[in-house]
Amino acid sequence: MTIERLRLTMPRGSLHIVVAAVLTAGIAALAAAEESNSVVASRVSAEGLGELRPEVHLTSASGWMNDPQRPFFLDGRWHLYYLYNEDYPNGNGTEWYHVTSTDLVHWSDEGVAIHKYTRGDGDIQSGSTVIDVNDTAGFGAGAIVTVATQQLDAVQTQSLFYSTDGGHTFEQYEGNPIMRNPAGGGDFRDPKITWDAEHSRWLMLVSEPHKIGFYTSANLKEWTYLSGFGRDDLGIMECPELFRMSVEGDPSRTTWVLATGANGFNYGMNSGYAYWTGEWDGTNFHPDQAEPQWLDNGSDFYAAVTWTDPRQTAEEQLHTRYAIGWANNWDYARRLPAGEWGGSHLSLVRELHLKNIDGRLTLSSRPIDTIGTLEGEQARIEQLWIGHGETWAVPQPMSAAYRLRASIAQDPLQPAREVRLKLKTDGTRFATIGYDFATETAFIVRDHDAIAEQLTEVYRSGRTVRVRPRDGVVDLDVIVDRTSVEMFVNGDEHALSAVVYGANDANGVTAEAFDGLAIIRSMSVAPLTPTPPARRGDSQQ
Repeated sequence: MTIERLRLTMPRGSLHIVVAAVLTAGIAALAAAEESNSVVASRVSAEGLGELRPEVHLTSASGWMNDPQRPFFLDGRWHLYYLYNEDYPNGNGTEWYHVTSTDLVHWSDEGVAIHKYTRGDGDIQSGSTVIDVNDTAGFGAGAIVTVATQQLDAVQTQSLFYSTDGGHTFEQYEGNPIMRNPAGGGDFRDPKITWDAEHSRWLMLVSEPHKIGFYTSANLKEWTYLSGFGRDDLGIMECPELFRMSVEGDPSRTTWVLATGANGFNYGMNSGYAYWTGEWDGTNFHPDQAEPQWLDNGSDFYAAVTWTDPRQTAEEQLHTRYAIGWANNWDYARRLPAGEWGGSHLSLVRELHLKNIDGRLTLSSRPIDTIGTLEGEQARIEQLWIGHGETWAVPQPMSAAYRLRASIAQDPLQPAREVRLKLKTDGTRFATIGYDFATETAFIVRDHDAIAEQLTEVYRSGRTVRVRPRDGVVDLDVIVDRTSVEMFVNGDEHALSAVVYGANDANGVTAEAFDGLAIIRSMSVAPLTPTPPARRGDSQQ
């Protein structure tokens, strides 16, 4: 994915007289200063909000972060990269920052792995990394090969980088760019590469204007166009991926999933991770239904990537995938309050399965089990009746990050229409999650949080997802951090994620019911132990 930016860059191979060089540098500096001033001026002030940096979500030490890149597992550690701009907001361009983990919860900074503006064709944008076990590219068996988008003078191309030290540093392939923009300009980015074992070849998906392009290669360097999956109702389909999964864990029943970051305004969404189940015949993808589904119906789960665990059996890898996304939204990303860093973070890692939910194949998601190791002692209540208009102070969190679980139902004689839980409340500012029994929808609304009045209508608009009660009960599993809420409904059936801001570190929780009696069958709140990344230079390193 790329960011629209104003940048003046000298063409490669050009000779410039000193006066022209100085003039260009001066204009570029002015352009960067203008953009920096614009970002700072439009950003919501952090004053009165309290501490902002999340406690259990991955953040950069400083600067800007966005798109996570699909991780790989090597020598006992997961290797994840994300787009990073240390110069934000005073300079442009992203590069690949490297972090590692043994459990996908605790992370260690490893530094920038692919630097911007030193590799030829501009900065380093989204792409994907593979372990070239069979040395198809010629850099050695087991070399780490990355193909990523670079952008120069508004032209996007694909470049190859390779690493022989386990993904810590990368060399530039001398034949870059390996793919030029066939249209000469416009969108041509986010290459996602996988090994197509059935045809003994590499398969690449690329984001192109109103379509996803499919390409193949024998050596990761030379690519041949196969086909395209076109849509004119989802904006630019970014960060696409294609994978196969078993249905309900049955290896004899498998189907393909095509997924992409998309603009969902035509479907009652904003931006998010859209997907289709269907058939991949080796050349074309044929969706089961035209309308996409969404992995997360909240406002802040974008540019997501999924992967499998190579330590699992083939059957287990068909059954289980993992996902992580950027917990933000381009509608307001640059306006969110920030401390010493750009204010963004990544989602928690989720475990995915493909299930038949209410007659449709659906990607389910829930927090990975390792999150449970962070939980402390629970505060718990059971069988709480809440009447219409009543507000109850339920178990209160004793930490900035916590996990809330609630099972809610209607009283059979006086059924409530709706149950609401207010989070981060100080009595005036709050975010609301809950369930509407009349419409069978779970929801998250932040139009009364501490920054909503200063942001856009997209930020203030509530997000909903249709989900039916199970035996009359709706289960909510909610992970709350300093500036985010990730809610999972009925175990793993549906998810809603949003950035949320309380006032002055407010962290209160209340429960309300409307138009009848509601029953909280059970509710627990457990603190989550902070997981700050081990930063380079820290004593932890």
